[in-house]
Amino acid sequence: MKKKIVENENQTEFDKLLAASDLTMPQVGDVVLCKVLAASKTEVKLDINGILTGVVRGRELYSEADEYAKLKPGDEIEATVVDAENENGELELSFRQAGQEKTWQSLEDTMNNKTTVKVKVVDANRGGLLVIYLQVPGFLPVSQLSPENYPRISGGDKSKILEKLKSLVGLDLEVKVISLDRKEQKLVVSEKDAWQEAKKDLMSQYQIGNAVEGTITAITNFGVFVNFGDNLEGLIHISELAWQRIEDPFELYKVGDKIKAEIISIDGSKIFLSAKRLLTDPWKEIAAKYQVSQIVKGTILKINPYGLFVELDKDIHGLAHISQCGLSAGQRLSTAFKIGEVIDFRIVSIEAGDHRLGLEVPHEEAEAKTAAESPELVEGVVEDEEKPKKKAKKVKEENEETVEERLEAGS
Repeated sequence: MKKKIVENENQTEFDKLLAASDLTMPQVGDVVLCKVLAASKTEVKLDINGILTGVVRGRELYSEADEYAKLKPGDEIEATVVDAENENGELELSFRQAGQEKTWQSLEDTMNNKTTVKVKVVDANRGGLLVIYLQVPGFLPVSQLSPENYPRISGGDKSKILEKLKSLVGLDLEVKVISLDRKEQKLVVSEKDAWQEAKKDLMSQYQIGNAVEGTITAITNFGVFVNFGDNLEGLIHISELAWQRIEDPFELYKVGDKIKAEIISIDGSKIFLSAKRLLTDPWKEIAAKYQVSQIVKGTILKINPYGLFVELDKDIHGLAHISQCGLSAGQRLSTAFKIGEVIDFRIVSIEAGDHRLGLEVPHEEAEAKTAAESPELVEGVVEDEEKPKKKAKKVKEENEETVEERLEAGS
C-alpha cells in the first residue's frame, strides 16, 4: 500500500519527494530491486529508486553465492527488507533471504525441466551424502550415487562404506533434483540420474549381445565390476563369471585384470555382463563324458545342510542331495564328509539344459563312511544280531534238559 503524505508546512523535502513519486514504502518481508552504492566485506550500501537508502551487513550479506560476493557500485540486485528503519534511519536489508527465494525457485525450475545442477558435498553419513546448493542444504542417498562413486565394499562393512563416502567430502557433483519441499526445507538429489543423462548417447551405442572388453575396477563377494568403453561400468554377477560354480571371486581375479564379457541386460544406468557367455558351454558335450548310473570320482567343494557340492572336473559340478548320501539315523553331513575329500559317486540324473547333475553316494561307500565314523555302532549292530541266536540256543538247551529230566522221572 502506498504511503499517502499530506502536504503541510512542516512537510520535509523527503516527504515531498516521496509523495511526488510513485514509490510504495517497502514493508518487512518485501523483496526490492536495489542499486549498489558501495560494497565491502562488512556491508553493502544500496539505493532504492533514488529515494531510499538501505544497507546489508553481517550474516545477511550472504557471501556463499558469487552473485552477492562480487558486487560493485552500479550493480542491480534484489534484497529482502528485514527492518523498515534501523538505528541510522536506513532500510535494513538481507541478501540471504532474497537469495533463498531465488535458489528455491531455481531448484523448482531445475526439477520441472529435468536439468542438472552442481552441488558441493559437505559431509557424509551411512545413508549418503550431505550436500549444499548455494545456501540450501540437501541429501544424496547412497542408492542415488553414480556407478563411479558408489561404495562397493565386500561384505557390506558399514565402517568401510562410511569411509568411502567420507572421501567424497569437498567434491562438486553434477546432480538432478528428485524431491523438493520448500515448506519443509527438504531437498533430495540424484547423481545417478545426472550420470545416466550424461551417458545416454554413449549407452545407446551398446545393445544386449554386444561383446566388450574392460578392466576390473572392484571385486565383491557377489561378482566383479568392469569399466569399459568411455568410462561405462557393468557388473558380472558371480553366477555369470564361469560355467562352473565359483565360491569366491577374490581367488580368481584382482583389480586391474582385463576381462571380456557380453552385455546381457541394460536397466537405466545399470549394465549387466556375462563372461561365461563368451566361453564354450561344457554341458553341451556332457553326454560324451558322463552317463546316468556311472560311478565317478568327485571332489567335495562345499557342504550345505541340503547336500554336497561336488566337482567332477574343472567344468562340471554336481549335487548329492542329503537324501542320497547314505547317512544313518542321527548322522550329519559335516561329520561324515569333509571339504576337499575325493570319493566315489554314482550319477543319478543329468539335465544338460539346466546345467544340473545329480549324484548319490554308493551303498558301499556309505557303509564305509558309517563304519569309519562310529565303529562301535557297527559292533553293536553285530552284537544285536547275535543275541536272538544265542537266546534260541539257550532255550533249546533248556528244553532238552527238561525233556531228559522228565524221561528220567518217568523211568
